[in-house]
Amino acid sequence: MTNEERSSFVAQYADGYKEVTAALENFPPEKLTARPFAGKWTAAEIVQHLADSEMGSALRLRKLLTEDFPVIFGYDQDAYATAMYYNERDIAPALDAFRGARATSLQLLERLKEEDWRREGWHSESGSYTVEKWLVIYAAHGHNHAAQIRSLRDELTK
Repeated sequence: MTNEERSSFVAQYADGYKEVTAALENFPPEKLTARPFAGKWTAAEIVQHLADSEMGSALRLRKLLTEDFPVIFGYDQDAYATAMYYNERDIAPALDAFRGARATSLQLLERLKEEDWRREGWHSESGSYTVEKWLVIYAAHGHNHAAQIRSLRDELTK
């Protein structure tokens, strides 16, 4: 990956929180737990997932940067949604956690040296896992979920 490509992904990563909060603008608060699409997450579930995922991703990045060939474990996001009461909790603290974890990781990304970008570990579900791979995944993550939230908002405000 070139420095320009990395910079583009870092910028996308930096913009993820803003995308999610923009998608939540004008979302009817009483409909955050509505499920207009069978089998798909509600807006509240998406926000809670973003918080848990971002906190986990922050730890993944730190393991990659500090441990020799760390094992990064996958998790069952649907089990989290149920066990962590995603639809029953206020989303404000989840948004704070998402923002905070992302902001601290961004501080690291902006300081990485070439050798840091090449650090590698092993993901229990997908195999080889590098700092660059981490960046590609999480740069898009907030944006992808923001699009889901906008789709839910559009459906619920017809």
